[in-house]
Amino acid sequence: MIGWIDASSGASGDMLLGALVDAGADEQVMQAAIAAVAPQAVGLSIARVRRHGISASLAHVEVADSSTQRSLADIVKLITGARLNPQISRHSIDVFSRLGAAEAAAHGVTVDEVHFHEVGALDAIVDIVGACAGFVSLGLTELHCSPVAVGSGSVGTDHGELSVPPPAVAALLQGAPTYAGTAATELCTPTGAALLSHWVTQFGPQPLMAVAAIGTGAGTKDFDSHANVVRLFVGEPHTESLRGAVVYETNVDDLDPRLWPAVVERLFDAGASDAWLTPIVMKKGRPAHTLSVLMPVERASDVRQVIFAETSAIGLREMFVGKHVLDRSFAQVLVEGQKISVKVARAPSGNVLNVQPEFDDVASAARILDRPVKDVLAAAVAASSHLWERHDNWS
Repeated sequence: MIGWIDASSGASGDMLLGALVDAGADEQVMQAAIAAVAPQAVGLSIARVRRHGISASLAHVEVADSSTQRSLADIVKLITGARLNPQISRHSIDVFSRLGAAEAAAHGVTVDEVHFHEVGALDAIVDIVGACAGFVSLGLTELHCSPVAVGSGSVGTDHGELSVPPPAVAALLQGAPTYAGTAATELCTPTGAALLSHWVTQFGPQPLMAVAAIGTGAGTKDFDSHANVVRLFVGEPHTESLRGAVVYETNVDDLDPRLWPAVVERLFDAGASDAWLTPIVMKKGRPAHTLSVLMPVERASDVRQVIFAETSAIGLREMFVGKHVLDRSFAQVLVEGQKISVKVARAPSGNVLNVQPEFDDVASAARILDRPVKDVLAAAVAASSHLWERHDNWS
């Protein structure tokens, strides 16, 4: 089971609680974990609300007024002293430790010196312990997350007005893709950021998955600009041959065309699966080329750098696509003593669907043998004939 979080409207502890319950997390397990850790009575209720026309679950945390300020050590003691599932305990301590370290760095003190409302508040205990219990109950093996909207403007805290994202949120999400979003307010709270930084295994677009449940958690505010919700998609990884990929495109009208072969070669070296040029006519009748590059998601950064470094492009269009891929393997054949690699493509059933000699090897052998390339190619195809496996079913 895997999950994907849509954090395009930000994230907070109560939003994640609502999304978890809505996605099928065991609410009784969450309630029991919260009750075991909380030093005094707290309540967690889930209500159905609408946010900008979207139906969502709102987690309402009820705590008594308290002026008690607890350190990270106090919180850890509460968790370790409770009768908790060891996984819930371990995850909760790590989330609080991340939050404490971020706040300590933001204010220039040690973690042991952090004593303030945000970390020790009862509602933070409910949010973090409850969310960790919910994630554990779902049994996810991977959790992906979209780029996180953090907001803009300023927010009032115990330390006065701070710009958004506040220092703790910025530190917790350092290295993750973030952006301001549509509302000039705080969209991602320190608690939400700490939970994401601990639980998310990879940031990016929704992975290939068969979605079984979608949980929608509501924030307290109902903005005019957007639905203040976080969504949690839960399901199984897709097992077919469709893989996630990225296509970059850019129109170039001012590059010496003699440079294109070297550009394409560099793109393949950087991890591109394919690259091609399409002649076009741009504004004012200028002849140009559209450069299109297909690559795995994990190689996008390297390919992007090559495009900007090796061409005159100053912008790229980015499209996420699905790519069906046949299993392939390589064999070798001999043509007059010259080794030539042969690519063999198979259907999911195992049947061979394509057998193709590698053209670079064919051309190299032709030069060494001083024979026409077409002759060597024909000989390589003939030598590869035994690699075909004939079956009635070619699916």
